[in-house]
Amino acid sequence: MAEQILVVEDEADLREYLEKILTDEGYTVRTASTGSTALKRLEKTPPDLVLLDLMLPDMKGETICSEIKRDYPEIAVIILTAKARTQDVVQGLNLGADDYIGKPFESEELLARIHACLRKNHLDGHLITIGDLELDNSIMQVTRNKKPITLTPKEFKLLEYLMSHSGKVLSRDAILNRIWLYSPDVESRAVDVYVGYLRKKIDTGHKKKLIHSIRGFGYTLKA
Repeated sequence: MAEQILVVEDEADLREYLEKILTDEGYTVRTASTGSTALKRLEKTPPDLVLLDLMLPDMKGETICSEIKRDYPEIAVIILTAKARTQDVVQGLNLGADDYIGKPFESEELLARIHACLRKNHLDGHLITIGDLELDNSIMQVTRNKKPITLTPKEFKLLEYLMSHSGKVLSRDAILNRIWLYSPDVESRAVDVYVGYLRKKIDTGHKKKLIHSIRGFGYTLKA
């Protein structure tokens, strides 16, 4: 599944250029021209990485960076801005940004930095543990109470997404967009079907249930 990048940039020409080079590189790209739009897109479908301009028309990029790292610590953030003084770089990194690139920039360097950030996140995130449920994406293995659970590739991706956002309610649209990339031949009912498959494999036989339905909103996985 293609990794997803959210580009937050108010300059239209640069935003379109970034979207093109990232799409050509094989990433799934969404864009936002304001901070408020970016936060809404994050809530709907959290990406793997955010490329963030600091100088936006409605919000400070520093505020957005802080909110992302507070609510979605697993998302990589690269600040891309003309504010490239040493104190600006230090402040951005202190806010939790994974990298900081000044404008103007070379596209080859930007792509290399993005690749490095995403690779680091994957290496850091092999094992996810929620209660007695463990998922190791380096060997594609899931266990509960140390007992292995066999999942299909789609079930594994869905479980990984739920576990990576433990405690957060994920809407059907968010899950559909993330796991099926809004394939035209897939209906939202597929989400309910696959969550049902996971429940049988993850929760059956256990007193403590981990996967929960939030009526009218979606699903969450929590200990």
